[in-house]
Amino acid sequence: MTMEEFQAREEKIDKLNDRLNGPIIGIAYLFGFLIIGLIAYILHFMIVDKDEVIANAANSRLDSFAANVERGDIVTKDGKTIATNNGDDRYYPYGDMFAHAVGFSKYTKAGIELVGNYYLLESHANFFEKFFHTLREESDQGDTIVSTINFDLQKKAYDALGDANGAVVVMEPDTGKILAMVSKPDFDPNDIDEVWKEANSEDSTSSVLLNRATQGLYPPGSTFKVLTALSYMRQYPRKYEKYSYNCSNQEAIFNSVSVHCYGRKTHGEEDLSQALAYSCNQAFADIGTQLDVGKWKETLESLLYNKNLPYNGASATSRFYLDKDSNSGYVPQTAFGQGDTLVTPLHNAMIISTIANGGLMMKPYMIDSIENYKGTRIKKFSPSSYDTLMTSDEVDTLTEYMRKVVTEGTAADYFAGADYKACGKTGTAEYADGAHDFSWFIGFADTDNPQVAVSIVVEESDVNGVKATAIARTLMDEYYKVSEDN
Repeated sequence: MTMEEFQAREEKIDKLNDRLNGPIIGIAYLFGFLIIGLIAYILHFMIVDKDEVIANAANSRLDSFAANVERGDIVTKDGKTIATNNGDDRYYPYGDMFAHAVGFSKYTKAGIELVGNYYLLESHANFFEKFFHTLREESDQGDTIVSTINFDLQKKAYDALGDANGAVVVMEPDTGKILAMVSKPDFDPNDIDEVWKEANSEDSTSSVLLNRATQGLYPPGSTFKVLTALSYMRQYPRKYEKYSYNCSNQEAIFNSVSVHCYGRKTHGEEDLSQALAYSCNQAFADIGTQLDVGKWKETLESLLYNKNLPYNGASATSRFYLDKDSNSGYVPQTAFGQGDTLVTPLHNAMIISTIANGGLMMKPYMIDSIENYKGTRIKKFSPSSYDTLMTSDEVDTLTEYMRKVVTEGTAADYFAGADYKACGKTGTAEYADGAHDFSWFIGFADTDNPQVAVSIVVEESDVNGVKATAIARTLMDEYYKVSEDN
């Protein structure tokens, strides 16, 4: 064999080895990347996600912590203790007032007691205290939850709702902090044993344990007109500013459905802003017949209808049932908030807060920070955004329209003389075949610098005389009074 033949053979062998070794090397790199990725995931979990996963309210193992830790307190943002311990019992100093917001710690738990269960059963007492507690077989003191709730706003909302059933949600639109949350009928969590027994008895019709603010599903009434207007603006960007409707008859027919305005009023010639300000059912029925229902549904689902809310407490899913195959006879009433559409007060609060916050939806939350029992901060929760759901032009237009609701429309009498610029939308949703109605208001203030948003619903307002718009005025007055005091 010549030298040239030997070299040629060696080159062939090298090329063959390269082809054979290529897949092996590739697999080795793949396994190397997988191992590095696994290590990175474990480190990320241990450093970043560990507390969040352990703190998940669905983690049933959390209660085992109670063997060594005495459950921590819950306080309002302004320092009022709203849940603590009285010997072996959990004690709620303000009883019914915080029933659904704070919840209860027995049975299935609810409210902050559920969402913050992990933090209440974790102790950051110092090492020596824990050491001596272990020697004495005593429990460590759990950490304190500082909630986002403002005591004065909560009390004002609770008192304003009075004996009426319904719900109130007050939020900071730019952070998602829930400043007040009230649901009625309510209960005294100090008597949770009796309340639980009654609510879960075989023939019980009690709904006192239902948090209507987050789990109550209501027809949105005319508050829904804000979203119908938004859908119309998106489908007819060059036409909506020229919209006109003449509301001259007490009744009008749309898609074979007879529609009348509240109290059978007539509003005359209206543009879109006036139709919203005066809450003209006929105008919005007319708008509904012009909408592509499939695109309408897309707009609503982009605003979280038919989807889970980004909220870590228990909440129901708002429903919009129309689609492109629906009977056209359902369209007119749906357009002005009747029909089968359902929404929770929390969801309505998130929608109005999104408008107030320039189109960016924030995730609502109720825990501001964690402190040890001596008041040293352990953890601070920061606001978290969900997504930008509206353009700045859409926000500006809707704000302008809703400002007109307050200055000259259906809410004008309630907000006369206010020291701040509010905007919003009233609503009256009929139920029980028109025998009763829900009173709604969603809105925010100040329009130039939105700081507070509200969503309020009152059941059987026609019977008890309590109006959601009146409650909204009371709460906004209180908010700005509190802000000035602070």
